[in-house]
Amino acid sequence: MSSNTVRGARARARAEVTEAIKEEARTQLASEGAAKLSLRAVARELGMVSSALYRYFPSRDDLLTALIIDAYDSLGESAEAAHTAVAGAAPLERWVAVGEAVRAWALAHPHEYALIYGSPVPGYSAPRTTVPSAARVGHLLIGIVRDARRDDRLDVPLLTDDLAPEAVRMAADLAPDLPPGAVTALVAAWAQLYGLVGFELFGQFHRVVEEREPFFRYAVTRLAREVGLR
Repeated sequence: MSSNTVRGARARARAEVTEAIKEEARTQLASEGAAKLSLRAVARELGMVSSALYRYFPSRDDLLTALIIDAYDSLGESAEAAHTAVAGAAPLERWVAVGEAVRAWALAHPHEYALIYGSPVPGYSAPRTTVPSAARVGHLLIGIVRDARRDDRLDVPLLTDDLAPEAVRMAADLAPDLPPGAVTALVAAWAQLYGLVGFELFGQFHRVVEEREPFFRYAVTRLAREVGLR
């Protein structure tokens, strides 16, 4: 057996154990919540000694970071697939498709959504390695607004004087090629999108909004118009 074959088998075995650890951790998220995630408990459920598990994830925070990146990537992949499915449509329709994909993913993965958009985990601070995955949906929305401006389908929202300096800073950081008014409205809409999803997922719409799907479509369309899409 060649050394390459041995290394490949070891890599596959490590990947399988890593995935098993993360899957058990997701089970714990569902039953106990992120704050109570325990490497020892994960090891016990998998029949591993704790010292063996630490070779894969040296700390609880390392495991949390892996779960967070996986969740952001899964959400991003769902949003990107929905966007690709309507690639030739008008910007507003593409915006709505991305929003509906975010909602659908959250309803299918409530505990993972809570991990990335729910209450902060005490004692944990997400490292910068999570940023590229977290930004995937945002990049999609920026791309939609960018295409709308290119096609003359964007009415740039007006800014108040007191917000203008912050709007310029945000535009420089996030999308230097877009007007500050558009970027500011986009950031507000991005936050409201996740607020809508969180209200539904965490029960705040109980006995308030009964027909959730059409209400969400209405709300996310309004967000698109507030950004200036037409």
